[in-house]
Amino acid sequence: MENRAIVWFRNDLRIHDNEALTEAINKKVQIIPVYVFDERIFKGKTSYGFDKIQSFRTQFIIESVEDLRKNLRIRGADLLVRMGKPEEIIFELAKTLKTQWVYCNRERTYEEVMVQDKLEHKLWTIGQEIRYTRGKMLYYTSDLPFPITQTPESFTAFKKEVEKIIPVRKPVPVPETVPYMEMVDPGIIPDLDYFGKKNIVKNHIENNNFCGGESAGLAQLNYYLNEKQLVKNYFETRNDLFGWEFSSKLSPWLAAGCLSPKKVFEELKKFEINNGENKSTYWLYFELLWRDFFRLMGKKHGNNIFKSGGIKNRKPSPFHKPENGLDWVHANTGEEIIDACILQLKETGYSSNRARQLMASYLVNDLKGDWRMGAEFFESYLIDYDPCSNYGNWNYLAGIGNDSREERCFNPKIQAQKYDPDGKFVSYWTVYKKTSIFATLN
Repeated sequence: MENRAIVWFRNDLRIHDNEALTEAINKKVQIIPVYVFDERIFKGKTSYGFDKIQSFRTQFIIESVEDLRKNLRIRGADLLVRMGKPEEIIFELAKTLKTQWVYCNRERTYEEVMVQDKLEHKLWTIGQEIRYTRGKMLYYTSDLPFPITQTPESFTAFKKEVEKIIPVRKPVPVPETVPYMEMVDPGIIPDLDYFGKKNIVKNHIENNNFCGGESAGLAQLNYYLNEKQLVKNYFETRNDLFGWEFSSKLSPWLAAGCLSPKKVFEELKKFEINNGENKSTYWLYFELLWRDFFRLMGKKHGNNIFKSGGIKNRKPSPFHKPENGLDWVHANTGEEIIDACILQLKETGYSSNRARQLMASYLVNDLKGDWRMGAEFFESYLIDYDPCSNYGNWNYLAGIGNDSREERCFNPKIQAQKYDPDGKFVSYWTVYKKTSIFATLN
């Protein structure tokens, strides 16, 4: 074996605060950075027949991979891009190139774990090993005052034990150079056509503003915190439905790993030092804490977050049936605010936190649909899909997750009056539905 290592980029498409890359560099080995488009994801279907990933997130990831390659080239390296099964492609690269290690960020949900476990076993057969690092969470699990199996089931209890007691570690430095082995064809980055995805029409504010990649993510973070200082009013604006500036819009970059949560926290603290802290700046940290909580729930409860009874293992109601949600999927419920939320998601890949709660509540409580169909629909369309956050939230809203209440029911008309009082959001999407190609396709 040679003094070489593969760095397998997964949902950590960045140079900053990337422990897998940093640890490999510190080993003083030649590095082969690799990203594999797993065709089971990019060409696959969910159990309810949705594409596992629609055009919006596919394009976002393509752009993120392009940006990662650019940033690696600036540092004297390159990014090998392949399409197929990561456990097979990376194993063949490791065997052919006679590497010693594969560095990667450890994932915690079923499909991702199966891939890394298969690769790990294959590597053992040729005397190589995976070295796992972390990078998805704000806090290190080893720093928490409890083992994962004893993570509090209540977010409030979790927050109480963590937020003012456990320090957030500093992000690892950005490498100036990356020692690279120039013996392998880097490969081409595929486009939407390769995966059979429809091209994106950029005719909505969300389409125009979301661009994948670390560079765009850092720019959006700077825009939100420093250029416009929008974070000062985040608590008051966070439940809005319409527009770009009412929330940070950082979630797609966090989900793809283009932004590190520790980097967001570090920049937020700098902002508070220079401009003062308030409830709004705290609330941005609060949302990062929710992300950690749901990831810990995914680790603690494993596949139960995907099952009909959720983490509470509650017996499913016979009245909740998938067919009850068909009008919901097609934005034909007749409830204007709900249909507008669904249209926005299907046509842009984006949905605000408030809109997601409204859609989920209506499907589960009003239509008596299967929450898992809703979760898979979100998985398919959301540009910021993250398995733990998505399924954790659906568990929560369906009354089978981290909440003492059995259901969280919202009255859509009251919600519309409260969060869309001038009707701009509903009007925009109602007009779009009537006048666009969506009407004929539907």
